[in-house]
Amino acid sequence: MLVWFRSLPLFVVLVWISAGAMLFPAAMAFLTEDFATGRRFFYASLMTMIAATLIGIATQGSRVVATERRQLVTLVASYLVLPVVLAIPMEQAVSATRFINVYLDMVSALTTTGAVVFEPGRLPDAVHLWRGTVGWLGGLLIWVSAMAVLAPLSLGGYEVTSEARVEEGRIQTSLTQTGASGAADRLRKSAAQLTPVYGVLTVALAFALLMAGETPLVAVIHAMSTMATSGITPVDGLIGRPAGVAGEAMILIFFVFALSRRTFSRRFDRDWPGRIAADREVRLAAFAVVVLPTLLFTRHWLGALEVATVANFEDALAALWGGAFTVLSFLTTTGFVSDSWVAARTWSGLETPGLLLVGLVLMGGGVATTAGGLKLLRVYALYKHGVREMGKLIHPNSVGGAGRLGRRIRREGAYIAWIFFMLFILSLAAVMLALAATGLGFEQALILSISALSTTGPLAAVAGEAPIDYITLSDAAKLILAVAMIVGRIETLVLIALLNPAFWRS
Repeated sequence: MLVWFRSLPLFVVLVWISAGAMLFPAAMAFLTEDFATGRRFFYASLMTMIAATLIGIATQGSRVVATERRQLVTLVASYLVLPVVLAIPMEQAVSATRFINVYLDMVSALTTTGAVVFEPGRLPDAVHLWRGTVGWLGGLLIWVSAMAVLAPLSLGGYEVTSEARVEEGRIQTSLTQTGASGAADRLRKSAAQLTPVYGVLTVALAFALLMAGETPLVAVIHAMSTMATSGITPVDGLIGRPAGVAGEAMILIFFVFALSRRTFSRRFDRDWPGRIAADREVRLAAFAVVVLPTLLFTRHWLGALEVATVANFEDALAALWGGAFTVLSFLTTTGFVSDSWVAARTWSGLETPGLLLVGLVLMGGGVATTAGGLKLLRVYALYKHGVREMGKLIHPNSVGGAGRLGRRIRREGAYIAWIFFMLFILSLAAVMLALAATGLGFEQALILSISALSTTGPLAAVAGEAPIDYITLSDAAKLILAVAMIVGRIETLVLIALLNPAFWRS
């Protein structure tokens, strides 16, 4: 049985995993005596298992070579088709809704976007657990795919530091794809290596939140959402939660795993803190977390003085903490808002700077992590290239240092990062234009486009003058956003590579 399962195509394996995951909300529903919801998830799991088995039997005689490139195609197709499978039990469990709403919610969860399609009070606890589980599995999927599929092809951010180069309008890489057995073995080894780490970290955070006073269901879902950077929550986020600042501090610690792949790709030993401190992406994130909250704190302080508010030490400390937590949360594209963030706005009498949050999610997290956005390594490459160019204005004949990798990042890496940046801007413009054609205004179209392409669904609730309700959007807008979420998760450069005939000939 195990040998047969290992020989299945990637998509069939994903369907099998989805069927098994449906048993978790089914078990919870039965334990809480919500038998109607439990039956829906249990029957959907059985039907999905039967369908996956039949598809697996039908594909046993296939001779298609499962190289990294075909796995990449399967990955893209899975983000389009798999949400249909995942939406079946939820559509039955949620009353008075249409399938397109559930499909958008499942695309949002699988791509770790975490858009709030349904009000939390409308969904049963088992459905909340299902949304958190799908988001958690979506984070694991992108973790494993980045290591096993994108890395060998120098995509997904790896092109910045690899030996990739741009020639004749396309990206050339020094890495070649392996055979079917090599690609499949790499995928299995990456899954075997990363899944235990991912699971143990999630359990550790959930236990820490429980110890801080959080309720069991919320602790589990927030732990899964933090590791997957999905921002999915069964309540109104972190505002007013019993865990308080202690719970936020626990979540803040685990944000580091969305800043760099080096935080989890190597063993945790005595040298781990030193490696993390020297990582380029972590240093850039630390700079943003220190500088931006300080500026926000200063702005809030001046605002409090202008309205003649007497600020005590506790209010000032709460404002500083709320800024640091929320900045790092949106930088990792998670989207949790600190309870102290609201207190800081109240203390100063100033509105929340939504444009700052937009800039943070555009930067994004680390390469080969669950975070979205442009990725910190690409931003770092553009920054180093700009610093080098300004230095050459003063010293035209100077020789750049920082070793071979540093020179690589400043030159070819920065060039490729700039190409990706322009592709991202073009994608943003295309999605905005499509949303505007459905009747949305400029601000709503901008916020929703950035939210989808950066996989930060909670941005729609805090960036604008008023929260944007996804469920009130037209069907066309919902489909556009679903596609944009998939593009944001896969990245435009990957899609262009798939459409390039030279990608398949090389």
